Amino acid sequence: MAVLGTIAGFSLFGLAARFGQLAIKKRNLMENLGGHALSMGAFGFAGYWAYQWDERAAVMLAQKRAEITERRERKLAQAA
Repeated sequence: MAVLGTIAGFSLFGLAARFGQLAIKKRNLMENLGGHALSMGAFGFAGYWAYQWDERAAVMLAQKRAEITERRERKLAQAA
């Protein structure tokens, strides 16, 4: 469910960015719906990529913490 929320959030941000672009140019917001879909798709993909990156980073951090804890325990056992 978190993936869907991330993708939807990034997609809506992409739509807002597209509306912002058209508003700066003072063009009709509903002129080119394909551009809206392209922008939402690109930002949605960026959201999916960001979610996957966050998940991989969490796994790598957990592994690194486990390694550090193991080394500390080993060092304490050798010192005692």
